[in-house]
Amino acid sequence: MAASTLAIFVFVSGCRQDMHNQPKFVPQRGTSFFADGRSARPQVDHTVARNEVDVDDYFHTGLLNGKEQDAMPFPVSAQVLARGQERYNIYCTPCHSRVGNGAGMIVQRGYKPAGNFHDAKRLAEPLSHYFYVMTNGYGAMPDYSAQMAPEDRWAVAAYIRALQLSQSASQRDVPSGTQVENLADIAERAGYPASFAGPWELPTVTNVRAISPGEAPAAGAPAQPTNPAIQTRPAIKAPSGDASKLPAPSGN
Repeated sequence: MAASTLAIFVFVSGCRQDMHNQPKFVPQRGTSFFADGRSARPQVDHTVARNEVDVDDYFHTGLLNGKEQDAMPFPVSAQVLARGQERYNIYCTPCHSRVGNGAGMIVQRGYKPAGNFHDAKRLAEPLSHYFYVMTNGYGAMPDYSAQMAPEDRWAVAAYIRALQLSQSASQRDVPSGTQVENLADIAERAGYPASFAGPWELPTVTNVRAISPGEAPAAGAPAQPTNPAIQTRPAIKAPSGDASKLPAPSGN
């Protein structure tokens, strides 16, 4: 009995009230610590609580009155385009390729052909269409809202528009005094045939198909396309000479 009493005494004496009795402000109670006499501090200017952002505006949806618009929600600068190019090269090139012709590396290996940003249909799309697709997905393309913040999706949309303009730029589209060169002339000067700058050959068929209900997916992807119509572009041997004079690759 004595031993039990001693154990209880030791246990109770080990419990302290420091955390419970520490100095603290009780909500809505005044204090003499701050000059205004309030314990609750005012909110920092321009602070927005989580989930209180206006997510229905044009910046977050790409829609104005329910329709896509051919406008950016903020000014486009060289820094915005550089950011858009970086994000595009990371997330978009596997399907759309670096030049946006829809012949990315996984498309060349049999995946469903991606949209060609240079065809008449995509050229006619308003700029916010690309933001909307990145935000919500389209067809076989998943959405990228988790991977890219809204400002980055807009930057990518601006870069896509720059890619489109690059294929039909004229002297009027560049600053005064800037010389516009023909891509075929650049290719020949670098040692390539003029056809190197010709129209792209795009895949029109795919090995990708929908899996029937209850059908188990095949283990692994085929090493080579089973459809002979799908062929990858043959490698082009670089001409001899100074490699720094070679133009940027026009494909993938």
